[in-house]
Amino acid sequence: MNKSPETQRMEKIVSLCKRRGLIFQSSEIYGGLNGAWDYGPLGVELKRNLKDYWWRVMVHERDDVVGMDGSILMNRAVWKASGHEETFTDPMVDCRSCKARLRADQLIDKKGVKQCPNCGGKDLTAPRAFNLMFKTFVGATEDESNVTYLRPETAQSIFVQFKNVLEVSRKKLPFGIAQIGKAFRNEINPRNFTFRSREFEQMELEYFCRAEEGMKWLDYWLEERLKFYEKIGIPREKLHAHEIPDEERAFYSKGTYDIEFDFPFGRQELEGVAYRTDYDLQQHIKASGKPLDYFDEETKQRFVPHVVEPSAGVDRTVLALICEAYDEDTAPDEKGKLETRIVLRFHPRMAPIKCAVFPLLKNNEQLVAKGKEIANLLRPHMNVFYDETGAIGRRYRRQDEIGTPFALTVDFETLGEKDAALRDTVTLRDRDSMKQERVPIKELLSILSSRIR
Repeated sequence: MNKSPETQRMEKIVSLCKRRGLIFQSSEIYGGLNGAWDYGPLGVELKRNLKDYWWRVMVHERDDVVGMDGSILMNRAVWKASGHEETFTDPMVDCRSCKARLRADQLIDKKGVKQCPNCGGKDLTAPRAFNLMFKTFVGATEDESNVTYLRPETAQSIFVQFKNVLEVSRKKLPFGIAQIGKAFRNEINPRNFTFRSREFEQMELEYFCRAEEGMKWLDYWLEERLKFYEKIGIPREKLHAHEIPDEERAFYSKGTYDIEFDFPFGRQELEGVAYRTDYDLQQHIKASGKPLDYFDEETKQRFVPHVVEPSAGVDRTVLALICEAYDEDTAPDEKGKLETRIVLRFHPRMAPIKCAVFPLLKNNEQLVAKGKEIANLLRPHMNVFYDETGAIGRRYRRQDEIGTPFALTVDFETLGEKDAALRDTVTLRDRDSMKQERVPIKELLSILSSRIR
């Protein structure tokens, strides 16, 4: 059976992720663990660049948002009050033919008959509720009184700490509380590489506002989030704002958008932007008996704020960045013969390594010393890779394949041997155009910083 170009592309991306140290299967030497992934040396840098930039845009560059970091384990009462313990479920179906366990919405409907997407079998169990939360126990005994859960979302810790954060931050409405952290869902069928996993990270903002301004802020945050993806290298034409119809929205939501991306395996959600009204705060007020309201000094009104929530998946966005960046073109080798070049065209601010430094020859002490000097000059300001082994062309290819946007070559001109006017200059190569320019070492930091930011 011939594989589609999209399937082949995805297989190449998965292979590259392992080969170059972006993403590994968790517990691989023991056969792995489905739905869990480890980020290697390059993957962890890409992921950190994404989270740091999200925090910069959402918190540091605004005066109406503060941050917090809630615990993964919370009192079981939180999950009862939020409705997760009772309703956070997916309908699950088993195929008796191939033994696959599936979510009910994964079944194929052919002429009104439900079929297994794996084997086409029609011998299916009736759908039954499956709670997605991982249950655990706190304390010495594993009994009902000590039950809690690994959090399935980061939002609830923000809601239960709303009053504390409000008091210490002294913010006035509208304002937001941001958080980046791990969440866990016992997915029935993890799939599409890291897209649907059992352990994942979220970047969430709960933006508190007056009830009459909720829809205005929903539209505002949708546009802000679309701009964010463009700033990290995902073009607007690959993004889609899907408005969730009334019958599919959570009952407490007055409006929800899914920001979707065209992955090789289809259009899928990157982020949800939801107007959750005052539902969550009201639930916790009822269950805890504690006030979680807001007092307006100017109008002397006391009320429970409404909230708009942009909630993005870190791992899904990392995968989108890799899928969007992956490209193949042709480039000449050392002998001038054209060969296929694999390149990750990351936006410079997302690239795991910003700049590579190459001395032309590893057995020339002056070139090596100058190369290491330049690498040490840049290291406090950006992630730098120093490489002195192999032909320059091969070194370029290695960096292209991991998405390094800039490479510096220290050659004999740097030492002033051929032209005194070129002393203390290096060759700066651009990953995408492969064009080279001569740049003074003293200007390197400012030039690279301006292009990376």
